[in-house]
Amino acid sequence: MKTTIKLAVASALVAVASSANAGIVIPAGDWTLDIGGVVNAYYTNTKFSGDNGAGTGALGLGADQTSQNNITTGLLPNYLSVSGKTRQNDLDVGFTISMNPGSSSTRAGIQDNGAGDGGRAENRQAFLTFGDKSWGSIKLGKDLGIYASDAILNDMTLLGVGGGAGSLAGNTTTLGRIGSGFMYADWKSQVAYSSPNWNGFSFTVGLTQAWNAQSQAAFAGAAGTERAGGQSAFEGKASYEWAGDVSGKVWASGISQKVSLTGPAGADRATAMDIGANVNVAGFGLTGYYGKGDGIGQTFQLSGGFDATGKSRDSDQWYLQGTYTLPGVATKLGVSYGESTLDGNSSETTFKDVEDSMWTVGAYHPLTKHLNLVAEYSETERELDNRTTTAQAKAKTISLGAILFF
Repeated sequence: MKTTIKLAVASALVAVASSANAGIVIPAGDWTLDIGGVVNAYYTNTKFSGDNGAGTGALGLGADQTSQNNITTGLLPNYLSVSGKTRQNDLDVGFTISMNPGSSSTRAGIQDNGAGDGGRAENRQAFLTFGDKSWGSIKLGKDLGIYASDAILNDMTLLGVGGGAGSLAGNTTTLGRIGSGFMYADWKSQVAYSSPNWNGFSFTVGLTQAWNAQSQAAFAGAAGTERAGGQSAFEGKASYEWAGDVSGKVWASGISQKVSLTGPAGADRATAMDIGANVNVAGFGLTGYYGKGDGIGQTFQLSGGFDATGKSRDSDQWYLQGTYTLPGVATKLGVSYGESTLDGNSSETTFKDVEDSMWTVGAYHPLTKHLNLVAEYSETERELDNRTTTAQAKAKTISLGAILFF
């Protein structure tokens, strides 16, 4: 199953041997079709504490509720993916189309594709590829973004829940560590070139659909009417991967996008770069990641990245993660901690900075080669400084469930 979801499963540190298997392979004339996917569900209990002024938002923080129970999907959505590949005129040609139905509804009688209180669904992938192993491949269509993609693919909560379970009931996914250690790569229309693998080194560069700048209610920012300026975003990444008794991967990626602004600034550019590494030896795994941006915002790209006058804000994010696979039973235990920070400009009188952090402990057990049981505990915290006042809030989430790959 040569899809991005396949890569996500294979790259996650908690992935098991079943993730390397293909889905349902069907020969069809000149084509070979591969039908695969993911089904997952978790029971979650989230307890809230702190100040309402810290905002509820995507992270689900605030004191407006004492606790909440949900049955929902985790960071990975439910997935049904159809891929096809063929060899024609000395080219490897392929396609992928996916559907992502949500598994949580919070309102009686709502099972359609409408708003977040019930039945939400997504279509994350629809792309074609062509190329050859001698010179690489071209991708056209919608798929996972390039910048910060390795950050999420190495996040252990990819097979679990992480943060956001208390506020995203009715949505297709939770947040995992998004917004508490790295930016969301998101799913973008793109034209991208990927190089061959040269003894472990490879790179990808591309043009992706630009996002519009948006505000975040918890810290007043640029108006949601500010546009992407009719420009594509430039994204790229490079990595080196090696095998052996000590295996691992190092990577770096970046993004740059022009933004047209309604404030005095008129126009600006959102940029970000990151670097990360993953090393595995004797059942132990260690991952480290750091990203820094200007105008890129926090949690979601271009969200809160500019102040009310159109001036860009600085941000950074990082996480550390350690895992250990128990011999004989293949259960993977993990612990991780990360932070995402957005800094206001000195001219702002109502916003200084916001810091979101989360630590997670998890256990991921392969009950069969396709079915994994997952248990996690995550504690997310927001600290908001508006110069004249400060606010702090926490969300503590326990999640228990299972994820099936086919």
